[in-house]
Amino acid sequence: MTSMRSSTPPDLSRRIQKAGYYPDLVADTLSVALAGEEITAHLVHSETTFDMDTVRRHLSVLAITPTRLIFVHADDHADEPDDDDPLAGAVPTGADRPAQAHAVATSEAIALRSVGPVMITHVVPDPAEYRAGSLGRDLTLTVGWGAVSRIDLEPATCGDPHCEADHGYSGSITGEDLSLRVSAEADGEQALDEAVAFARALSAATVRG
Repeated sequence: MTSMRSSTPPDLSRRIQKAGYYPDLVADTLSVALAGEEITAHLVHSETTFDMDTVRRHLSVLAITPTRLIFVHADDHADEPDDDDPLAGAVPTGADRPAQAHAVATSEAIALRSVGPVMITHVVPDPAEYRAGSLGRDLTLTVGWGAVSRIDLEPATCGDPHCEADHGYSGSITGEDLSLRVSAEADGEQALDEAVAFARALSAATVRG
């Protein structure tokens, strides 16, 4: 698999290794999506979330090539029983069956010409004391590409709480997007600087694309 990773810059490989989240799986998933294309800019972002009594880890890798935006996401999934599975009751559980977690790594390749709005949100504490060039301590990068849209529908109303007539449905169409938040306090100054640099590179790439 080493030859397949030849297009991954050493700096990016080191950052994936440093993240410590199944680095070989993430690197191989990225390599397949790259298909040999050169990477011109990249960003690695790790996050830990808490779901009830479960700790879940997430790792996102974004890479810009001359023609595409590559997005790789890997996260944990617990081995939970499926209530709809007719064989669920026949499979030993609890002490008879040790819990087994698994990781899922997904890649998506988006043509730069298809990348929609690139929104960069800077959070600045105490703006009266803002120093030119600092760009705050918190950045959220939101990227839309419209590959998949979600339709949310709800019954329409006329505003009369006593009206029982059928007014059809109203709703909204939301395009698929990606949102990453990087904070100097949580992720470090270097991570924030890298996020700003990547956001700048992505904005420039979508104009050229």
